[in-house]
Amino acid sequence: MKILVGMSGGVDSSVTALLLKQQGHEVIGATMAIWGERGVKEQLKDKLPKRHGACFGPDEKEDIEGARKIAEEIGIPFYVFDCAKQYEEIVLDNFKKEYLSGHTPNPCVWCNSLIKFDVLPRLAQANGIDFDKFATGHYARIDQKDGRYVLRRGINPKKDQSYFLYRLKQEQLSKIYLPLGDKTKDEIRDIAKANGLTVAEKPDSQDFYYGDYNELLGVAEKEGNIVDLSGKVLGTHKGIWNYTIGQRKGVGISSTEPLYVLELRKDTNEVVIGPKDKTMKDSLKASDLNWIIPPEEKIFKAQAKIRSTQQPTEVNVTVDGDEIIVKFDDMQKSIAIGQSVVIYNEDLVLGGGIITEVI
Repeated sequence: MKILVGMSGGVDSSVTALLLKQQGHEVIGATMAIWGERGVKEQLKDKLPKRHGACFGPDEKEDIEGARKIAEEIGIPFYVFDCAKQYEEIVLDNFKKEYLSGHTPNPCVWCNSLIKFDVLPRLAQANGIDFDKFATGHYARIDQKDGRYVLRRGINPKKDQSYFLYRLKQEQLSKIYLPLGDKTKDEIRDIAKANGLTVAEKPDSQDFYYGDYNELLGVAEKEGNIVDLSGKVLGTHKGIWNYTIGQRKGVGISSTEPLYVLELRKDTNEVVIGPKDKTMKDSLKASDLNWIIPPEEKIFKAQAKIRSTQQPTEVNVTVDGDEIIVKFDDMQKSIAIGQSVVIYNEDLVLGGGIITEVI
């Protein structure tokens, strides 16, 4: 096949391109440029530290050149496509809107479904690059079941990245190839070392952005109260967007017991804090759903996770029109509005949605 590989300059996508080339495919490397040189990014580029292991930052050029070097080592053509405008409009605008609303967005979910697996391959095609499949270094698997394309968890539970891909559509899944889903990270690094790739020991990216989120939000301080569950004022804050649900460090309130952020109230501009046991909930509502395997029943048992690093845990799911109610068998810590809940049936990704309410 003729395969376009999304290359980031990291070891996973580099080994993906290498393996496909070794298997006899015609491989083309492509990288998306998302930083750009305008607006807030232009103002920040000289203020941020270098090489902090993030996807979005002013050192993007170094990653692009790293990917170009790997493509040369492998012996494949390499292209760079400017996705900065779409990234700003789709990912950053959502990030800003959600944070200023007191929510906790997940930009990686939006980037994967709408930029990496959509804008990037479409730009490649628009520029005359023909290909049969689009491949990446994600640790997940694509299969077919009952006439549909399905997404499965990667076999290595510690590296499984299916959580970030639950919003992919059938058309996208039909064109995607994920060759690392049945491998472990150690195997990938060993392959890179054995083939002399310079990125064999390169650390993984840890976050989508490594600066202060206030730099991206670009808003003035907005002082409000920090209160307990009874409404008693315990202190003040300079913006609810400086806090996340479940946060303990940096709350700045003295107490005989640890205090955690429980709620961010946009309407009253309050940060609500309380003891650890109050961070535990067992139910949520979610909307803006995407089903890879549409449910056959309105109420069904499954597994779910509310953060990428979590292992799926048992739940009961109730489908109510265009939203779902998810009740966990066990209490969950710090369920955050704006994050994604992803529903599984063993290793199959059924779908998921954006958390809108904690019950």
